[in-house]
Amino acid sequence: MVPEGRPDGAGAGEESARLQAAGSVRKGCDLLANSQHGCLQSRRAQIHQQINRELRMRTGAENLYRATSNARVRETVALELSYVNSSLQLLKEELEGLDGNVDADQPPSEGITVPMIPLGLKETKQLDWATPLKELISGHFGEDTASYEAEIRELEDLRQAMRTPSRSEAGLELLTAYYNQLCFQEARFVTPARSLGLLFHWYDSLTGVPAQQRALAFEKGSVLFNIGALHTQIGARQDRSCPEGTSCAVEAFQRAAGAFSLLRENFSHAPSPDMSPASLSMLEQLMTAQAQECVFEGLLLQAPVAPHDCLAQLHLAQEAAQVAAEYRLVHQTMAQPPVRDYVPFPWTTLVHVKAEYFRALAHYHAALALCDGAPVAEAELPALEQIFLGLPPSSEPRGPALPQEQEDRRKLGKAHLKRAILGQEEALRLHAVCRALRRVDLLQVVLAQALRRSLAKYSELDLEDDFCEAAEAPDVRPKTQRRPEGRAPSFSRVKVADIFHRLGPLSVFSAKNRWRLAGPIHVARGEGGFGFTLRGDAPVLIAAVVPGGRAAAAGLKEGDYIVSVNGQPCRWWRHADVVAQLRGVGGEGVSLQVVTLLPGTEPPGSGDRRPALGALLRSQKECGRETPGPAQASPRPLLGWNRKAKRGKAGRRLSPAPHP
Repeated sequence: MVPEGRPDGAGAGEESARLQAAGSVRKGCDLLANSQHGCLQSRRAQIHQQINRELRMRTGAENLYRATSNARVRETVALELSYVNSSLQLLKEELEGLDGNVDADQPPSEGITVPMIPLGLKETKQLDWATPLKELISGHFGEDTASYEAEIRELEDLRQAMRTPSRSEAGLELLTAYYNQLCFQEARFVTPARSLGLLFHWYDSLTGVPAQQRALAFEKGSVLFNIGALHTQIGARQDRSCPEGTSCAVEAFQRAAGAFSLLRENFSHAPSPDMSPASLSMLEQLMTAQAQECVFEGLLLQAPVAPHDCLAQLHLAQEAAQVAAEYRLVHQTMAQPPVRDYVPFPWTTLVHVKAEYFRALAHYHAALALCDGAPVAEAELPALEQIFLGLPPSSEPRGPALPQEQEDRRKLGKAHLKRAILGQEEALRLHAVCRALRRVDLLQVVLAQALRRSLAKYSELDLEDDFCEAAEAPDVRPKTQRRPEGRAPSFSRVKVADIFHRLGPLSVFSAKNRWRLAGPIHVARGEGGFGFTLRGDAPVLIAAVVPGGRAAAAGLKEGDYIVSVNGQPCRWWRHADVVAQLRGVGGEGVSLQVVTLLPGTEPPGSGDRRPALGALLRSQKECGRETPGPAQASPRPLLGWNRKAKRGKAGRRLSPAPHP
């Protein structure tokens, strides 16, 4: 059967139309994608140009700041530097958002949360580690500097990467790894009487004013500050409309508070305002308040609270009052000198807005408990009176008891709503005063939404024949089920190895000790062995030399450290490894290289008894530092710059040299 044919014109025309339509759709999608990508690229280019312009302005202002001695000129330049610093932080945050905008096509979250305050990172200039380290490696350690080019380059690359960490866990790991390396370098190359000779240059995070010091402690403190600042940025970027986001934000702000607390306790002579004790205390309080706010948001997300659940509404009222109390404390700290001189005005205003907002929110939930809540049992009345009347748990009521009649509860609830409305109006007024906050549309949406909700509830309670003005509502007593405490950064989470481990164990081979290298020394085996006794690990110590024996005749002395056996470096060998190597030696004897500590050096394990700047000392296992050899070095983990961790003597063995 022959199939029926179609007219060529009609079939071809339909097929062509379909192909053209499909091609138009694909072309339109490609153009849309290309246009979106082009807009992002164009904006990135603009931001980079603006950043370069701000950097040039900062360089000029910095040069003028250092050159002039006129107080008024320095004050004007410092103000200009603060503006430039703020602009740079905003531009870099926007650039980070564009670079990480992988979900640009996703719809925004439906949850509306109050914005948080992130802290900008301290910036630093490029640093040349090569010159001072080569001088030390050559002059003090007696090593060929050419063989340590790779180690020096690795340290410089790590610092260069640390200057621009990503706003993520990877950025935290990078900062922590560099911090741990600084602890190794401090333990190996720095002494109380001698620094590296490097000039560490950092910009203040709050003011942008440059500061510099030659102490490696300033570098460590600045990196620790950036660890805390990066935690604040991670916490502020969490999606707090879901329980997982609020939990992550709470932990991030707790870590930030812990970092600033650690820095405040261990760094006393700060050359920049952001690392002064007053600033660090303020930052610690601010991050604790923001963590408390996230705790409150998490309680709201756990399970919707029914309006008629009186106790649940009262607990929310107390939680909101706790957040308000935390922010009032932060605002008081920000308003005191010298902090008020360099804290950004939008920060102070936002903290004040939040204090008013959450205090009003506490009164709103108290009003819901009174007006919509079911009657409570008589046994629960003391707890309710503590909340409303602000009484401690065991005190007698100082005034009227909590009303039980429905009409009286309505009037008291109305009084709480009135205070809620006044507080929300005050928060909106403060928001409108600050020009920077007026650009934060999300904050205005939250405040306006809360005010509309309170006004709607107030209109329900405001009866036409209600001419009796209710008494002033009492304050809601602050209380929380979970008070977030500061948590120190987890240094042990990032395991690092000493970059310069080839120089030897830190217990001996550091700038604090001086030694003399002897050898190779040939020691023949006698009838009683080699004539010496070994002790310890990495490096193995000659604990005793038999008088008149082969070792004494060869020139070995008690207290020498064996660093080479038959040409094999053994600085990191264990006691058993050295003994096994000596047992395998034949009648021809063994060739040893040893180092002898010179007078005036500190015996390994004795510890430095000079007073420490910080009291926080941790073992190497706690701080996550690793050495590639069997013996674990214990560099100072935090900022206790003048103290050395004691080496444990457990496990040290006293063994004679092996017999034939």
